[in-house]
Amino acid sequence: MTIPLIECVPNFSDARRPEVIEAIQADIAAVEGVTVLDRHMDRDHNRTVITFVGSPAGVEAAAFQAIAKAAELINLDQHTGEHPRIGATDVVPFIPISGATMQDCVAIAKRLGQRVAAELDIPVYLYEEAAASEARRNLETHRRGQYEALKAAIQTDPGRVPDYGPKKLGPAGATVIGAREFLVAFNVYLTSDDVSIAKKIAKTIRHSSGGLRYVKGLGLLVEGRAQVSMNLTNFRKTPLALVVETIRREAQRYGVGIHHSELVGLIPQDALVDAAVWYTQMDQFEPEQILESKLYAALSSATADGGRQTAKEDSLATERDQRSAIGGQLLEALADGSPTPGGGSAAAYSGAMGAALVAMVARLTLGKKKYAEVESQVEQILAEAEDLRQQLTAAVEEDAVAFEQVMAAFRLPKEADAEQSNRETAIQQATIHAAEVPLDTARQAVRVMELAVQMAQIGNTNAITDAGSGAALAQAALTSAGYNVRINTLDLSRDDAELLLVPLSSLEERAQKAQATLRETLSRRGNLSLG
Repeated sequence: MTIPLIECVPNFSDARRPEVIEAIQADIAAVEGVTVLDRHMDRDHNRTVITFVGSPAGVEAAAFQAIAKAAELINLDQHTGEHPRIGATDVVPFIPISGATMQDCVAIAKRLGQRVAAELDIPVYLYEEAAASEARRNLETHRRGQYEALKAAIQTDPGRVPDYGPKKLGPAGATVIGAREFLVAFNVYLTSDDVSIAKKIAKTIRHSSGGLRYVKGLGLLVEGRAQVSMNLTNFRKTPLALVVETIRREAQRYGVGIHHSELVGLIPQDALVDAAVWYTQMDQFEPEQILESKLYAALSSATADGGRQTAKEDSLATERDQRSAIGGQLLEALADGSPTPGGGSAAAYSGAMGAALVAMVARLTLGKKKYAEVESQVEQILAEAEDLRQQLTAAVEEDAVAFEQVMAAFRLPKEADAEQSNRETAIQQATIHAAEVPLDTARQAVRVMELAVQMAQIGNTNAITDAGSGAALAQAALTSAGYNVRINTLDLSRDDAELLLVPLSSLEERAQKAQATLRETLSRRGNLSLG
């Protein structure tokens, strides 16, 4: 099982007070399961970018701690800097690295946004993949006019109403939270202090004004030099070298050149390899020609040849231990008397086990001559089952977090009318989310059932009861998830409840059809007499 790993790259509006950034970084590093990879501080921008990775729950918790600390220590009424900003914590993107999907990151962004708004009273805007609409997708839209202009606009302009939180700005400003693919932050300094040249070049290369696709750019004055500051949102489709050479060509038009360039944060190795290949014109280059890559592969192969069986046995033993530990930890947590994790988490884990059995039956079918005609179909089922297993495994923790957010909303103060209104809004938003998570589990569980039925129909007959067991576990997941959806809708308006209950009923109808087909299949192919 691939361990879910997510990257978070928050930007903070301070770089001139190292003690402030140290305090924020310390709060991030203190969260279990989180590792800080990089920190980039720019005094002219007066902005710091911290890169950290960890488990989905870990990065979510660390991001909240960082936002809270920044709100405590950074006052935007006293802040100046070259880089556009609207918040003490200006932007918080989540990026899937391994074992996690973009949808996982979207869910984290939305949960974090709700919590920041409810507990810190900070307006939150969602962007990129988490955006509520296409019009709100781009970060530049939210930064328009910066903190100073947003102070008035947030109260008067319907288009600037935050996705979560109050329609007013405090000294911590607002925060933009979202989910996106990997981004390369890259700056090019010119041999000039004329910032107008940098602005003209930025306009030429950025996509929004007709330039290169996947490039966002600004012209700034930094360290006494004109700087073209960029975000490259897809380095494979718009290579780094192409961007640099376009800037070089445009700079020559104004009688200047490139002085040096600068990387902000981290960059994938492939981006640098692509740049090297581009400049050296090695048209026949293959990644396997890199010495370190070849050496690593050779050493790995030698190790495998020298102890392949032992390594395989050790790997299997380790995997069994990990599975046992994960299952044991969940059972202990379910039994310990605390409200989380509860039935929703158990439902998700049951669904994940069902998906795992579907994957097992698929693997026991592939490669068998008897089932060669259905191999292509089985491969597709296997891929989908594994994807569902990952999603349902992640939902174990998501359900627990959603319930904790409901409890946090109920703990908000009741005294003043305005606070009471904020409290009620927070409770409603948290309750809706607490119903949406098990509804997603229900959707995934029904799909697992349907895949299990398909494997019972075409898969290895020696494992037909495993397919049936997978469907039974998925049915249990659906039933339990349904309970959790329904209990949460009791406190919602009729319209909000209907938006959740109608799709749930539809899912339950699909499940009934799948069960009927499964019973017929088990009787026909497995000779099972089912009462």
